[in-house]
Amino acid sequence: MNHPNLESLVRSAGNTVELLRNSQIGAYVYPVVPSEYSNWRTEQIGWRETAVLFDQTHHMAELTIKGPDALKLLSYLTINSFNGFSPNRAKQMVPCSHDGHVIGDGILFYLAPEEFLFVGRAPTVNWIQFHGETGGYRVDMIRDDRSPSHPRGKAVSRRHYRFQIQGPNAAKILERLNGGPLPEVKFFHMDSIRIAGRDVRCLRHGMAGAPGLEIWGPYAHYDEVRDAIVAAGADFGLVQIGARAYSSNTLESGWIPSPLPAIYSGDSMRKYREWLPANGYEGTASIGGSFVTSRIEDYYVTPYALGYGPFIKFDHDFIGREALERMASGPHRKKVTFAWNAEDVAKIWHSMLVPGEVPYKYFDLPNSNYASSTFDQISMAGKTVGFSMFGGYSFNERTVLSLGIVDEHIQIGDVLTLAWGEPDGGTRKTTVERHQQLDVRVRVSPTPYSRDVREGYHAEGWRARQV
Repeated sequence: MNHPNLESLVRSAGNTVELLRNSQIGAYVYPVVPSEYSNWRTEQIGWRETAVLFDQTHHMAELTIKGPDALKLLSYLTINSFNGFSPNRAKQMVPCSHDGHVIGDGILFYLAPEEFLFVGRAPTVNWIQFHGETGGYRVDMIRDDRSPSHPRGKAVSRRHYRFQIQGPNAAKILERLNGGPLPEVKFFHMDSIRIAGRDVRCLRHGMAGAPGLEIWGPYAHYDEVRDAIVAAGADFGLVQIGARAYSSNTLESGWIPSPLPAIYSGDSMRKYREWLPANGYEGTASIGGSFVTSRIEDYYVTPYALGYGPFIKFDHDFIGREALERMASGPHRKKVTFAWNAEDVAKIWHSMLVPGEVPYKYFDLPNSNYASSTFDQISMAGKTVGFSMFGGYSFNERTVLSLGIVDEHIQIGDVLTLAWGEPDGGTRKTTVERHQQLDVRVRVSPTPYSRDVREGYHAEGWRARQV
């Protein structure tokens, strides 16, 4: 049956959880960029020991917002304060539903007076576009969706290229590219440098935990800028990062990439669901993991739980403000890293070598996620105390790690139980094979897990505030 919008799809499905748990969309794909340039182990080592080139050109959507009401619109859609926000600065933007649950996040660039650029996943881009089109704001918007997951040999084009140069040797590479000392760019501020004879805008950022620069410009300049970076990095151990290793860096640096957008329920969100297409991100997204409940609301998370509490400023009117004010005094779940027990992980892989027996759920490397949003049940003494939301393997730490949230009383060092695999042999998702579940011991650990990130990252960033 063809549905005119997401609201129609959700109503027809009856139970939204069942709809998303059995989605046929398949695995999340980081498009266009090669799977590996060398191998994902060497590539992971690169951001810890030398320097890396992240190609972020293709997997994120962009939305340019221009006009006299651009700042007013964006301020209304995020928990962040815009006091002191000015051109040539950026911030991590976190929009919430009317009930105070996270829709997504991404980076908002303040390019010029009355001109902004948001870069992130589709749920947040959709939310901004909806309000820009329906809220009576004096804005113009230009949307550039992520590249197709499977281009099938067709040419791919974007408005901008986007690269990050990160790691201990990043500054040396950037100075060589610039032909001299770099400008003093503060954290999450912008400036420009010279690359291949061109002025290139840059943002001080640090996805891998080590400070570096994110740069972008017209897509027509992609090849010459990328080639110049690779050439400049040859003497400094620059490692190009492929699609397999790319997202695994967050296991060490602590950002949870893909919370389920909190838009599937509630009368306050109905108009939005009627605006969204049935076949968009929200209608085809998948939920995976061992945490199962019939209420879609149980999969929503607050900004407090994701570590964004310090971002919340009640100095402006924004969607979700009243709900977050009621939540402010707590208690709040909190973000942690789970370090998986090595013996239990070995059981998962060993089960694939036993003929005639149903194995445990396959654990892919370096990323174990097999759904758009992951929710693996975390328990203590048989009681659910949270869930794991993004997992994989760090060659740097020689450990399987996952990021998630736990109840307020859980402490660093506690050993909890993670249920690996889905109940009843698994759902109908295309990424799920018949399997059995396994209880895995996990030790609650700091976020970020990497000591280098905890001790060396920007002192005012959310990563530092978690420790």
